[in-house]
Amino acid sequence: MRWNEFGKFLIVALAIIGGFCVYISPLANSIKQGLDLQGGTHVVLQAVDTPELKVDDDAVNRSVKVIERRVNELGLTEPVIQRQGKDRIIVELPGVKDPEKAIAMLGRTAMLQFKDESGKVVLTGSDLKDAKAQVSQGNQAVVGLEFNDEGGKKFADLTARNVGKKIAIELDGQVLTAPVVQEAITGGHAQISGSRNVEEAEHLAILLRSGSLPVKIEVMENRTVGPTLGQDSKDKSVKAFSIGIIGVFVFMLLFYRLAGVVADIALLLYVMLLLLVMRYLGATLTLPGIAGIILSVGMAVDANVLIFERFKEEVKRGKTLRSAMDSGFGRAIVTILDSNLTTIMAAAVLFYLGTGPIKGFAVTLALGTLLSMFTAVTVTKFLLRFLIYSNITKSPFLFGARAPKAKEEVAK
Repeated sequence: MRWNEFGKFLIVALAIIGGFCVYISPLANSIKQGLDLQGGTHVVLQAVDTPELKVDDDAVNRSVKVIERRVNELGLTEPVIQRQGKDRIIVELPGVKDPEKAIAMLGRTAMLQFKDESGKVVLTGSDLKDAKAQVSQGNQAVVGLEFNDEGGKKFADLTARNVGKKIAIELDGQVLTAPVVQEAITGGHAQISGSRNVEEAEHLAILLRSGSLPVKIEVMENRTVGPTLGQDSKDKSVKAFSIGIIGVFVFMLLFYRLAGVVADIALLLYVMLLLLVMRYLGATLTLPGIAGIILSVGMAVDANVLIFERFKEEVKRGKTLRSAMDSGFGRAIVTILDSNLTTIMAAAVLFYLGTGPIKGFAVTLALGTLLSMFTAVTVTKFLLRFLIYSNITKSPFLFGARAPKAKEEVAK
């Protein structure tokens, strides 16, 4: 027995098993979760015609972009915003703590206008460069405005022509503030007062930064997915995943024995790598995504089965365990590549044509297939090589194979 090779096997195997036991729970909990797992709000918005503005394809597409900017400004975790049909927009807000405020912001037109005393509109929200919530010298919450170059010139001209007069600042037809101009204001900056607190000022700033909606939007449906339902889905998914993993482990051990042990260790590493990559990419885990992971576990085992069956065939032909291992991996690699590439192509089609949860399923399936191919071709190969080269046993039976029959017995 070669202790050096067996020691390498033990070090790598124990490192993978120990890492799995220590890091699997933190890794799983660190991945962002979708609406179906942690609960949240599902909103259906509809664009409606007004006497001033008519709904068309371009207006709905621009509305989607504006709503995306508003939702992203709120700092919500992986929201889903997508168009549905001719004039509807679906918004899913996972884990939102105050859905009413979020929904109120989604459908608000947010048309900003600066008017002189005659009622003429001189500046609009399109002249803005930025808007931020601030605290004034009088400890009042205000919104600081920064105009673009053209807007700064317009504002300077507006204030210069209205010294001693009021300028009305309106949002969606409602007057936010109407200060009296004391002197011409240059520099391209202004303030909007009237906010009750900093949070309200920040929400107003978000609306102004994200721009106004090109058409009127109404909330058609507001459905809340409670955390209890999300937790129930998560618990069932974890249970299904655990049953699947245990079933795979038992199958590999029963059919391939020591080789099955190697495959199970590689499978643990595969699961950790998949979760690590999803966390690094900032992916959001949904129920279809979990289904993709479970399916990719089957793909990981499939690669090992192909390798071990080739290994058994080579042993049956009379080759030594070392030679059979090298031949088994060499002959199985083409089949593994073919089957995995086919799966990846199917996942690519689902991602390109699908939406929302379907894309999540496609991403986890593709990532899982790539990583399973890596662990099967590299990790399993090296662990099995260490084990065979250590000469801990030369019995083909312990590797799930049968020794070749003696020539005399074959002749009979």
